[in-house]
Amino acid sequence: MGRRYFCDYCDRSFQDNLHNRKKHLNGVQHQRSKKAWFDTFRDASEILAEEQTKKLCRRFLQCGQCDFGPGCRFSHMTVEELGALKDHVEAEQRAREMQKKHLPPCNVESWLEERAKKKSIHSESVSAPQPPAYHLPPGWPPLCELPPSLHPPSEWDDPPNLDWG
Repeated sequence: MGRRYFCDYCDRSFQDNLHNRKKHLNGVQHQRSKKAWFDTFRDASEILAEEQTKKLCRRFLQCGQCDFGPGCRFSHMTVEELGALKDHVEAEQRAREMQKKHLPPCNVESWLEERAKKKSIHSESVSAPQPPAYHLPPGWPPLCELPPSLHPPSEWDDPPNLDWG
């Protein structure tokens, strides 16, 4: 049967080859489906601004439906829906402004002081850290026969006459 390509926007699959994929991705149905998908994530203020610039759709007002659906260039929102959307946008803006008022001013000095206090409290509560105990794996030769690179960290202070080669 071959490989198949599934388009998440259109919710359909087809044989995957360059010609079919290119034809699908450039198709009107795919473009509409993709736009509808991304429109679900739009901000209410963007939708309001767009709807206010459009004229009312006569067909939608008379019949209650439009053949063009969401692709129509005219607005399908009633006056009440537009008012509700406007109220929603204003409520969001007020909430954002209230949130900005309640945020403390950004002050690096106070943050650094708090950080220093936390570090001093933490260092007082914790005693001097104990270095981990290193043990050679079983079967290894004694430490004196190992090269310096395999000595544990406590032994890493190189004596002056150490020959690495």
